Amino acid sequence: MADTHYKYIRPEDIRRLSHYEFGVKALVEGYLSGRHRSKDRGASIEFHEYRQYTPGDDLSLIDWRVFARTDRHYLKTFEQETNMECHIFLDSSASMGFQEDGPITKLEYASFFAACLTWLVISKNDRVSMQIFDEQIRQFFEPGSTRRQLHNILTAMENNQPGNKTSLAEALKRAAPLIKRKGTLVVLSDFFDEPEEIFKALNPYLHRGFRVHLFHVLDPAELNLPDRGLSRFMDLETDDKVVVHTQTLRDAWKKEMRDHTQLLRKLAAGRQVDYALTTTTESWFKLFDRLA
Repeated sequence: MADTHYKYIRPEDIRRLSHYEFGVKALVEGYLSGRHRSKDRGASIEFHEYRQYTPGDDLSLIDWRVFARTDRHYLKTFEQETNMECHIFLDSSASMGFQEDGPITKLEYASFFAACLTWLVISKNDRVSMQIFDEQIRQFFEPGSTRRQLHNILTAMENNQPGNKTSLAEALKRAAPLIKRKGTLVVLSDFFDEPEEIFKALNPYLHRGFRVHLFHVLDPAELNLPDRGLSRFMDLETDDKVVVHTQTLRDAWKKEMRDHTQLLRKLAAGRQVDYALTTTTESWFKLFDRLA
């Protein structure tokens, strides 16, 4: 798949992904889905079982003789089928449009990684879904493994803009019944939501055996609050404005951010959830190492 005309998947990214040792190892051996046995859909002559068709599946795998008898679409699966599903949650709330010390916005950074991950999963004939959300799910793409799925997701991200307030917990709750099969859950967000509510919303996924990776994306200025003297601050999600001197606010701000991230990390560790904090000045390729 040599698609090179999308904003968030560049030719140099594709070249790097094509030779990415982790990607090959993780997807072929099933590490992302937590499986111990690898299966490569349709690659073996040894028939395994039938499973019902779901939108996004490869139509070439439908057994039309079974359809003629049952009037239902079933797919043949074979030994060495990967059966991997990756479900990506992309926070597109207003706060994700913030950029100050970083080279790009938080949403752009998250979109670059989401695009690379989508390309990598589909290139291995595995299935990926996408939820673009703010305070609700704005777009949902059911799991699929086709080039059309890749095109639709990349195009949606290209046209995506920061929206309303953040409600990661609500998005997770609403998406739970939409995701039928367990797999790997990848959340890309600035996590400006109540940590306890987020993990309460994650509980149904964890009980079903999902592997969960939380990628906390921030602009460096949000962690350090640079000293810029008397400044006006505006909440991107409420438009509220306040004028303060950064020196008087800086220590309290840094403590608040530190406490927030430490609580997220503690709750994640207690539930065996992977949590990683990253800034928009760092390479998004380093996030792949967390998925191994």
